Amino acid sequence: MPLQTLFRNAILRIEEIWKNKRTMHQKKTAKQTECGNPPLMATPVVAGFPSPAEQYIESPLDLNELLVHRPAATFFVRAAGDSMTGAGIRPGDILVVDRSLEARDGSIVIACVDNEFTVKFLRSDGERWYLQPANRKYKPITFSEGMELRIFGVVTAVIHQFVKLSNGKGT
Repeated sequence: MPLQTLFRNAILRIEEIWKNKRTMHQKKTAKQTECGNPPLMATPVVAGFPSPAEQYIESPLDLNELLVHRPAATFFVRAAGDSMTGAGIRPGDILVVDRSLEARDGSIVIACVDNEFTVKFLRSDGERWYLQPANRKYKPITFSEGMELRIFGVVTAVIHQFVKLSNGKGT
């Protein structure tokens, strides 16, 4: 059988499976989509030649369910500045922060240093704690007598948009 025929048959079979799966989950998906939860593809995307079998869809994706594990202790904050670009945090990104997690050496934290908020890696050299940026243009924040450090939470995720769409409010 020629390759083109095999490929066409595979696409037709996928379309048939897709229709059956869609019918089975139509009510559930419709309700979740009405609530604003877009669907999640069942297989991860490969940065190469796409496979026609990658058309299967799981149930809709709820970003709160994925990113917020302790709702009462979680907040979102928008990043500013470029001191954490090496960690994948860019200006305008939204950080998901969990206040219930214990900050450890290597955690990315939201900290308040002398009443100034910042996001940095929390580091320890065994004798002292310091805040480490992820950009060589910036120096670590070390603490001397009289300086105050408060940790507000641990960053658990970053939401980075490649295309910023208008929300009808001018932003």
